[in-house]
Amino acid sequence: MKLLFLSCLLTFVSYVNALHFYLDANQKRCFIEELPTDTVVEGHYRALEWSEKEQKYTADNPELGIVVEVQEEPSGHTVVKSTGPLEGKFTFTSHEQGDHSICLSTNYTAWFSHTHIRLYLDIVVGSTKPDKEQDRSHVSELASKVRDLNLKLEDIRREQQYQREREADYRDLSEATNARAVWYSLAQIIVLIATCAWQLRHLKRFFEDRKMR
Repeated sequence: MKLLFLSCLLTFVSYVNALHFYLDANQKRCFIEELPTDTVVEGHYRALEWSEKEQKYTADNPELGIVVEVQEEPSGHTVVKSTGPLEGKFTFTSHEQGDHSICLSTNYTAWFSHTHIRLYLDIVVGSTKPDKEQDRSHVSELASKVRDLNLKLEDIRREQQYQREREADYRDLSEATNARAVWYSLAQIIVLIATCAWQLRHLKRFFEDRKMR
C-alpha cells in the first residue's frame, strides 16, 4: 500500500506536456504554463526542416537554430533567452507564481524564406533530475528514492501554498465586493428616506397653502 501511495504521488506531482507543431521562418509560437513559486521546469525540443529534395522533414541543416524565450507574465521578467541547435533542452526555475510564457522560434531572419519546421516539444514540470543525477554516485538506490520523494512532497507543499494564496485573493475580492454592495444599499436607503421627507414636507406646505385660501 505504501509503494502504491508513493507511486500515485509521483504521478500527480510531476507531469509532462508532449506535443509537436509546425513553424515557418520568422514565426514564433508561445505556450502558457501556470506555475507556483520555485518550481523547476525542464523542456526538450527537436526540430526537423522540410527538404524539397527528399520530400520529408530532416535534421541535416547545421545552420538552423532554435530560439527559446521564457518570460514571467506578471512582471514581464525574462527568465530564459537562448539559441540552441536543432535538438536540445532548456531548464528554468520560476521566481514568481502565475503564468509563464514559453516561446520558440527559429534563428532565420530572411523575410522571403519559405522554410517549414516541424518542432517536437516536451515540457516536464516539477523536474528534479539534475540534482538526482549529481548525487546518485554518493547514495544508495533506496536513499535516492527517499530523497526524490521528499523533493516531490516539497513540490506538493508549494502547490498547496499557491492554492491557499489564490483562495485568499478570491476571498478578499469577494469581501470587497460584498462591502461595496452593502454601502450601495445603504446609500439607496438614505436617498429614499431623504426623498420621502422632502415629499412629505412639500405636501404639508401645499395643504397649508390650500387651507389659507
